[in-house]
Amino acid sequence: MRHFAIVGSGPAGFYTAEALEKAFGGAARIDLLDRYPVPYGLIRFGVAPDHQSLKAVSKRYDKVAESDGVDFIGNVTVGRDLSIAELLDLYDAVILATGAPHDRKLGVPGEDLPGVVGSAEFVGWYNGHPEFADLDPPFGGSHAVVVGNGNVALDCARILSKTRHEFEGSDIVGHALDALDTSAIRTITILGRRGPHQIAMTPKELGELGHLEEAVPVVDAADFPPVEADDALDPGLRKSVTLLRGFADLRQDKAKHMVFDFFAKPLRVEGDGRVERVIVERTELDDKGGARGTGETYQVPASLVITAIGYSTSPIPDVPFESGKFVNQRGRISDRLYAVGWARRGPSGTIGTNRPDGYEVADLIAAAMPAGSGGEREGATGLKRLLETRGMMPTDYDDWRKIEETEIARARPGSPREKFVRHEDWLRTLGR
Repeated sequence: MRHFAIVGSGPAGFYTAEALEKAFGGAARIDLLDRYPVPYGLIRFGVAPDHQSLKAVSKRYDKVAESDGVDFIGNVTVGRDLSIAELLDLYDAVILATGAPHDRKLGVPGEDLPGVVGSAEFVGWYNGHPEFADLDPPFGGSHAVVVGNGNVALDCARILSKTRHEFEGSDIVGHALDALDTSAIRTITILGRRGPHQIAMTPKELGELGHLEEAVPVVDAADFPPVEADDALDPGLRKSVTLLRGFADLRQDKAKHMVFDFFAKPLRVEGDGRVERVIVERTELDDKGGARGTGETYQVPASLVITAIGYSTSPIPDVPFESGKFVNQRGRISDRLYAVGWARRGPSGTIGTNRPDGYEVADLIAAAMPAGSGGEREGATGLKRLLETRGMMPTDYDDWRKIEETEIARARPGSPREKFVRHEDWLRTLGR
């Protein structure tokens, strides 16, 4: 029997567990480890609460977790509660699927002013992440700035723009819903260093902006190249650009505006003790499609600035780390140590992108471990004994089910659940 430990129970972790189970059949025991008592990672804490159809992928993960060869071991932090070396002593292979939970910095003066938050923090705040439950974003001013031209930037802008009624059916946490309901923000400026042809926004997310109750997207038609240039784009990007072109013709007769400010590079954030404005330089495309400054500057008012320009993986002691991810070759870090998902390739792609990634690494592991060999490592039995000696109380999938049932039972009308946002509340639900 082979024993595998996957560190992280988000999409990359579950797809890898699924792939390993298929690769080794009934000859493998796979443990999904997570630092929280609850699974799903990005699905729970990252996917927008008003995108319940995306969150439904967790049903597929449930089937993986309920199979005989897979177990969930939560409330365990690798690198703090136990080391990678200790895991490798217990398991035939260890796969890091820890995602990329940290915001990249803008690298401009003033970004440490109160009122500047990363998108991981802001998204975590409205999604019930325990590390960001006390974020308290400043909603007292009328202007916000979102820096970035990807889907996460759109999520942040959309959440800031919605009415309380539009959150019906979502699992946005109560403290965020109440705060957003009393927000004074009326203008959200979305800054992008390049133009409409260089966005990383998908048609589905862009299309939603045209159907909001009290908010309208604002796009300047002068930012676009001739319409014939759209023919050279890939089909998905062409759809997105077509939507943006359509936004340029919308009537600006709603209370809230989402202003797409293309060719705009943040130079610095200014304010007296808190953020009040962003100083921006107008850019243009260079010969290679990059952004270069023109020297023209202007200011954008903002009492809240959200940066959505990328993410970084959490380093783990004794694991080579560079440029925000683990150093690896096609997923292999070193002997019996691997990485998948954003921990392997950086924050790119969609949830589904992690599936072939996990299968590729599972094939690497299977090729390195011929059938009939191994079987001398203890796996979960040794891990739980080690954790017990250190006073740790891991959770399992049955514990998660109890937490889930309690969250569903405490949901407000129309919501699928009301999440606990404190670590101690999860454990208290389990009688610990």
